[in-house]
Amino acid sequence: MEQYIKVDIKVAEQEQEELMARLLGLGYDSFAEFPDLLEAYVEEKSFNEEELKQVLQENSTDYAYSFDLLEQKNWNEEWEKNFEPLVIAKQCYVRASFHPERLEYPYEVIINPKMSFGTGHHATTSLMLEYELETDMQNKSVVDAGCGTGILSILAQKRGASVIKAFDIEDWAFENLIENCNLNGCNRIETGQGTISQIIQPEEQFDIVLANINKNVLLAEMDEYNKHLHTEGLLFLSGFYEEDEKDILSCATDAGFRKESSKVKDRWMSMKLIKINE
Repeated sequence: MEQYIKVDIKVAEQEQEELMARLLGLGYDSFAEFPDLLEAYVEEKSFNEEELKQVLQENSTDYAYSFDLLEQKNWNEEWEKNFEPLVIAKQCYVRASFHPERLEYPYEVIINPKMSFGTGHHATTSLMLEYELETDMQNKSVVDAGCGTGILSILAQKRGASVIKAFDIEDWAFENLIENCNLNGCNRIETGQGTISQIIQPEEQFDIVLANINKNVLLAEMDEYNKHLHTEGLLFLSGFYEEDEKDILSCATDAGFRKESSKVKDRWMSMKLIKINE
């Protein structure tokens, strides 16, 4: 049974998403977000204080942190105690494999995540799921960039998408994506490990791109999203705060998109855009 270290980092709430993305690359596999405090968890064998310091210094010199070795326990068991199923827009029931079925909902997605992201509980995931439920996905081709657990791709198949390519750069996400696709009987999801420029061929175009990542990645990849969409194709974005809307929209407009709508939950935003250029 692995022992975990909990690292408490004093960091502003609006900076936590970017920091979590950096810590994932160091082996941290779960987080708890609070105002001005981020709790980060990593297996003892993967903890390296010098690497942690380097990441914190690259983001800011003002971060303070402390860490403790946690009491040894079965963390999967603890997660199961605290992970509750949820319903999105009264249509989609998201549960783990140990939860009972709920046949009254038209869509069911089973997710056994290796970490808390991608279960639908985070505002960004639930907003993206809501957009999928509002969108005609029948016979559509879909890209799920930075797919995490694969929850968005799984719902896309259940909503009738005919071609789905899902990928993430993280080892844990790639392994978990395959596991969750199998749990849901999804045979139309083509999985990969890497970025959109590494996975999608230059000439390939799709009807829909889903990108729930973080602000910096969205800004950096906006032209890639445009390149791989048909004219009038749809781009759904999330992973950024309300106050980042201006930056995201400016970049998207320059890349050839028009904003159709947006949603906000707990200060997090999701946006629907349409490709307008040839």
